[in-house]
Amino acid sequence: MVYNQKRPSQQKASMNTTNPGSNNTLRFDIVAGLTAAAVVLPKSMAYATVAGLPVAVGLYTAFVPMLIYALLGSSRVLNVSSTTTLAILAGTQLGLAVPDGDPTRLLTASATLAALTGAMLILAGLLRLGFVANFISTPVLTGFKAGIGLVIVLDQVPKLLGIHIDKQGFFLDIVSIVQHLPQTSLLTLAVAAATLAVLIGMEKLLPHSPAPLVAVGGGIAAIWLFGLQAHGVAIVGHIPQGLPSVTLPDMSLIAELLPGALGIALMSFTESIAAGRAFAQPGEPPLNANRELLATGAANIGGALLGAMPAGGGTSQTAVVRAAGGRSQKASLVTAGAAAATMLLLAPLLGMLPNATLAAVVIVYSVGLIQPGEFRAIRQVRTMEFRWACIAALGVLFFGTLQGILVAIIVSLLGLASKSTSPRVYALGRKRGADLLRPLSPEHPNDETFGEMLIVRSEGRWFFANIQQVADAIRTLVAQHRPTILVLDLSRVQDIEYSALKMLQEGDQRNREQGITLWLAGCNPGVLDVVRKSGLADQLGPERLLVNSRAAIERWQSHADGH
Repeated sequence: MVYNQKRPSQQKASMNTTNPGSNNTLRFDIVAGLTAAAVVLPKSMAYATVAGLPVAVGLYTAFVPMLIYALLGSSRVLNVSSTTTLAILAGTQLGLAVPDGDPTRLLTASATLAALTGAMLILAGLLRLGFVANFISTPVLTGFKAGIGLVIVLDQVPKLLGIHIDKQGFFLDIVSIVQHLPQTSLLTLAVAAATLAVLIGMEKLLPHSPAPLVAVGGGIAAIWLFGLQAHGVAIVGHIPQGLPSVTLPDMSLIAELLPGALGIALMSFTESIAAGRAFAQPGEPPLNANRELLATGAANIGGALLGAMPAGGGTSQTAVVRAAGGRSQKASLVTAGAAAATMLLLAPLLGMLPNATLAAVVIVYSVGLIQPGEFRAIRQVRTMEFRWACIAALGVLFFGTLQGILVAIIVSLLGLASKSTSPRVYALGRKRGADLLRPLSPEHPNDETFGEMLIVRSEGRWFFANIQQVADAIRTLVAQHRPTILVLDLSRVQDIEYSALKMLQEGDQRNREQGITLWLAGCNPGVLDVVRKSGLADQLGPERLLVNSRAAIERWQSHADGH
């Protein structure tokens, strides 16, 4: 989706007003920051409940990490606070670390988890590991987020209905919810339905409007005017008024929280870099991946010391900033200021917020993680990647969110390995009447071949994991065409690893025993250097090292003509 799209002339004019020091830019940033606050603050409180934390933690996360990132980050508009994915991952890890749900230990564990996440991000930045974000492929990330979305939505359904279930896993929770349906509180359900109607209606009619703020205000007004709490509608309860106090990490929890922090750090950076790139405009400086690691790491550590949960850049809140005309990180500073004002002035009022309203906010802004259209698009282009997406989604549903990250990474790496270990190997022919070499295929039955000379081209890198498959494919083509001269076109081979080189040398020896002469064509400088250092170039001789396949054809024709 492209936000705030403009014609070139408008875009140029817009870029001319992005000078950070201009009053015009400051006006845009103030408006964007306040607009973002109306959306981000209610969502941050909702995400805190997803993690099993008090709603005040959501406000802290929309204050401290956002403030620190605004000062250190490389993106002009990236909005850093809590996100749906990070909330559910944090909640899962905190549930394992504090199974009894003790509020004090939960807050300490949350701070420890955020600090560990930040430390890992900073360490990755110092080691210049920004490229790690590319280890999770887009199809796998699509599946992972879909699984997360389903888990979050199901987790909020009991709050919409005013019932309580013991969580036992995704599929067992579905059964438990169905069994508890007769206990539904109709009044709670009505509050939830009204909230959903407001959120969905405003999003459709007025995209990027402060719908969460309206919904939250409406829920609080309903509790106050109609005394719904006395009729069984649960509310958030007491929220501490004032700025957050210092919270120190608990060193005894580090070993237990470390695996979860690693997964959260990976997802925080992946989401942040994706959102930052998605909303970067022409003329803005490109994102620096390693600087983003340092900035989000510092934001998490600073947030941890003041009671925040793990944070990262979010697509939806960044979209609001950009759509509202945000031009620089001054917009995030304004949003952070609004969070501080809310904590100082509005905390008692927010305590009257219905849990059902918060659950509805979570569902509306989490269901977007489930993208059936994206699954269809992946399947239409690549069936294999569609399977990866489905496996990643099912990994979350069957094994849990943190294990789902591991499944997603393993699937991505297996997919990468499967591509690397299955390079294309094919025979080349020449289109009649044209100087065009292309793979021999039934689609081009009239293509020229070259008598007793066979040209075989391979693609990709040759290394220990795929060289046997390459060798088998070449042997099959040799058995099919029975040449006396075998030309290996290496113009598409970027590198040859030592194991592969040894097999190539042994293959040349076997070919000579069978009366087949091996020529190499199109070696790039790196491959040619390896061939020379190994002694294979001396073994072949200069007459069997050719510039390209066309040179091989010319030499064959010269031999065929008796010259």
